[in-house]
Amino acid sequence: MRNQFHRLASITLAVAIAAGSTLVSAQVMVGGAPMLATKDIIDNAVNSKDHTTLVAAVKAAGLVETLKGPGPFTVFAPTNAAFAALPAGTVDSLLKPENKAKLAAVLTYHVVPGKLDAAALGGQIMDGKGMATLKTAAGGTLTAKESGGKIMVGDEKGGWATVSTADVYQSNGVIHVVDKVLLPK
Repeated sequence: MRNQFHRLASITLAVAIAAGSTLVSAQVMVGGAPMLATKDIIDNAVNSKDHTTLVAAVKAAGLVETLKGPGPFTVFAPTNAAFAALPAGTVDSLLKPENKAKLAAVLTYHVVPGKLDAAALGGQIMDGKGMATLKTAAGGTLTAKESGGKIMVGDEKGGWATVSTADVYQSNGVIHVVDKVLLPK
């Protein structure tokens, strides 16, 4: 068990280093913009050129005020490329006013109440003997695991996203950038 802990701690540190952060500095660049720990999730996200689709979706779903709230929140933030990988027409359909509730459900499926940085996720994965179950704000379940030195997040449909940038600290939580859109049942 001790070896597993040391391995997971090394993985967590490797993820943090790969994300461009250090244990001393909490500032990370995402989408060409500095993510400041003094700003909230929305105020940082609007500056990332890699998250314009996510920001547009959050606005269309009416979730701006929620994600500007005190939280804390853990957000698994899909990139523009992740949204583009969905079947043709999916994003356009979700952004229609008549699909606001469905869009909100998909987006809140990416939000876990509380502040779970890579170290906390790693601890839950270790405690769960290789898997951690995360309850989303949408009421669904995500699964976290470690694979090849990276944190992976799985959805209820069997899809897996890789955390490409971990520990993007916000005044009201933490963001982990992911390469896939996670989908509820």
